[in-house]
Amino acid sequence: MKTKIKFTLLLLTVICSGLSQTLMAQSHFKIGTSKINEMKISGTSTFHDWTMKTAVFSGKATFNTGAENQITKLSAIAFNLPVLTLKSGQKKLDKNAYKALRTDQFKEILYKQVSAEVMSVNNSKFHIKTAGKLTIAGVTKDAVIDLYCFINKDGSISCDGNYPINMSDYNVTAPIFMGGVMKTGDAIKLEFSFLFEKS
Repeated sequence: MKTKIKFTLLLLTVICSGLSQTLMAQSHFKIGTSKINEMKISGTSTFHDWTMKTAVFSGKATFNTGAENQITKLSAIAFNLPVLTLKSGQKKLDKNAYKALRTDQFKEILYKQVSAEVMSVNNSKFHIKTAGKLTIAGVTKDAVIDLYCFINKDGSISCDGNYPINMSDYNVTAPIFMGGVMKTGDAIKLEFSFLFEKS
């Protein structure tokens, strides 16, 4: 009987220890004000390629990390991009893009993770495949976005990636300029670089 009790206590100690280590390894992060933070949308037109970019956005994430700077799990990630902060350097292009994205009603592009899987690691950079909900111009669609993340010496985590989008999937009509002479393509690309700092 005493042997069974000792074994049970030992087992509980091991389990609690494991849970404690797991909890300690989970950390909450937010996007700070680093100069590497950037989000941009780029596409094509009948005249030339175009890019709109911003460093003004917010986001948060919860990572589980293990020994030797290993990312073992991404429990949550979300970002919020105010559309009116996107700038191309061309006022007419910006104005038409804002109109197409219906910024009078929908001010933000949003992404919220539903699930994620750490796929591989190459040169200490972790490939994480996330599945979530992307909202553009008030329309929400399923999106699978690949992140490539690296743990820095100070414990912050750098992530970058890109995601191709067809504007028509979000009921966005490609902007037209100069009376229809210049028209942008339906396909655009969302690119990003984040520095997540512990919150």
